Amino acid sequence: MLNYSGRLQQLLCLMTCVLLVMAISIRRDGKVAGLDLKQQERALPEVEALAALEDGTVRLNTTELGKDIIGYGGTVPLEITLEDGKIKSIKALANSETPRFFKAASALLSEWDGRTVEEALKIQVNGVSGATFSSKAIIENVQRGLQYVAKNPVKESAWAGFDFSIKAMAGLIVVLLASIVPLFVRDKRYRIGQQVLNVVVLGFWCGSFLNYTSMVNYMSNGMNVIALIVPIIMLVTAFVYPLFGKKSYYCTHVCPFGSLQELVGKCFRYKVKMSSLTARRLDLFRQILWAMLMLCLWTGVWFDWIDYEPFSAFVFQSASWVVISIAIAFAALSAVVARPYCRFVCPTGSLFKYSQHSI
Repeated sequence: MLNYSGRLQQLLCLMTCVLLVMAISIRRDGKVAGLDLKQQERALPEVEALAALEDGTVRLNTTELGKDIIGYGGTVPLEITLEDGKIKSIKALANSETPRFFKAASALLSEWDGRTVEEALKIQVNGVSGATFSSKAIIENVQRGLQYVAKNPVKESAWAGFDFSIKAMAGLIVVLLASIVPLFVRDKRYRIGQQVLNVVVLGFWCGSFLNYTSMVNYMSNGMNVIALIVPIIMLVTAFVYPLFGKKSYYCTHVCPFGSLQELVGKCFRYKVKMSSLTARRLDLFRQILWAMLMLCLWTGVWFDWIDYEPFSAFVFQSASWVVISIAIAFAALSAVVARPYCRFVCPTGSLFKYSQHSI
């Protein structure tokens, strides 16, 4: 017999979580699903896409042209300066990208210097490893802006945002395997293989995972279903699967850092004996920590803590040494304590737990 009361409680908790993240998005970015609420409150001067300056140069601003192009933390507007028909410089304008990731991606900004508009539209620029989303946003903004200058906007198909690269396809296959196969196959050897794929492919190769930074970005700017198919599948396993009895599915079957901790734990037989009382106290610590961190987000006292979740250590080329140190510490601790970060710290996991009414 279906437990309708329990399902209703889960739905209410899920809706509460959506509202919690929405409140954070409004507090930090003033936006929900790409709708700028601050702009609704005050009349802002419209930003000209193209302007001729007194020194003869032409300035192109992609704020409006690329408002639907989303990087890792939000939109990535650019200012492109043209002189004598050639690109003189490209400058990034204010954005919400994680500084370390965007600094790495900013190396691309000089790739088009000295080229004519026609030449720049033809060249293929590769993204920066470790800052994939920011890189793609920069490249797409440049293309969108130059197409506007050339008065030759290209009508994109619905699949234009889909990444057909080997890396992206591998990530899609692995996340589908993690999302479907464990529902029907309960084999220890397969689980180890899947966890290795989660760590190597989703984690180190693709840098695909859920954390507060990504979820607040999706809430603030909306999601392109085609371009963000892997994160969408992850969100389904995190928030929808529990409605059908698969609680904590993302954390135990998909999350790269959760998989890494479990794999490390399997390499060592010795485990610290923890009493049930100690475990309960540590779990209470997790709940209190989560409540305090959420309060920091709602009040705006400390937004930056979301940049210190250890998941981004997989993108080690751009991650800070603090994040890498936290990730290494918990990975090492998982040798003697089963999944310590997942069970006793993880703020992202705490949000998932609350959404499934199991905080």
